[in-house]
Amino acid sequence: MSTKQFHGDADYGEVVNVVMPSSRPSIVIVCEHASNRIPEQLCNLGLDEAARLSHAAWDPGAFGVASVMRDQLSAVLVGSGVSRLVYDCNRPPEALSAIPTKSEIYDIPGNVDLTAVARQARIDRVYRPFESALSNVIHGHRDTLRLMVTVHSFTPVYYGAQRDVEIGVLHGEDPKFAELMMQAIPASNVFDVRLNEPYSAQDGVAHTLDLHGARNDLANVMIEIRNDLIQTPETQSVMGNYLCDWISQAIGSDSEDRA
Repeated sequence: MSTKQFHGDADYGEVVNVVMPSSRPSIVIVCEHASNRIPEQLCNLGLDEAARLSHAAWDPGAFGVASVMRDQLSAVLVGSGVSRLVYDCNRPPEALSAIPTKSEIYDIPGNVDLTAVARQARIDRVYRPFESALSNVIHGHRDTLRLMVTVHSFTPVYYGAQRDVEIGVLHGEDPKFAELMMQAIPASNVFDVRLNEPYSAQDGVAHTLDLHGARNDLANVMIEIRNDLIQTPETQSVMGNYLCDWISQAIGSDSEDRA
C-alpha cells in the first residue's frame, strides 16, 4: 500500500507530491512538470485558458505515465504540484528559464519584470520544497535506491515544425543508463526512439538528472514522450507498462554486464 505526502503552504497549496511504496524502493521516478496548476494569488499569470492547458504550462500525460510506472516498479514518485510557468523545477534558481517570460508562442505576462523579492519568493515556495523533498527521498533510501527516472512529454509540433521522434532517451553528465536503454530497445518496439532528442543537456534540461542523480551516484535517465501518444488514461497505461518492461530489461542487461 502506497503512502502519499504533500508539501506546500497556505498560499501556494501543494507544491510537491511524494508517493511512497510499501516496500523499500530501488527506483525513484520524478515528474517535474506534472501539473498546470497556478496558485490563485498569481492571477493565472495573466494567461488565457488555452495557454494554461497547453504544453507550455506542463507536460500533458506525463504524470499519468509516471504513476503507472510507480505502481509497476514499486518505485517512489516525486511530482511537482504547480505549473512550470510559476517555476520550472528542472531548472536551477540562477537560470532565467526557471521563470520564463515567454514559452514558444505564449507570452507570460505574470513573469515579466519580476522584482528580486518576487523571484526569490517563487524559488523559496516552489523550487526549494521540491528540491528538498526529492533530496530527502534519495538520502532516506540511499541503501536501496539504484536508479532515477524523470518522465516528461513534448509537443508534436514546435514553432510550426513537426517532430517525428516519439520517445526520447536523454542523459546529462552520466550517459550510462541512457546508453543501456538504447541498447535494450525491445524487439517489439514500434516507436521512433532517439537518443538526446527532441532535447539534450545543452538545452538545460538535465538539472534534476545531474543534481540528484549523477552527484548521488544514482544511475539516471530522462524519458521524453510525444504527448499525442499519451492523451488518455488508457494510452498512458500502455506507455507506462511499455517503459517499465524496457527499463527492467535495461537493468537486467546491466546486471549481466556486472556479473
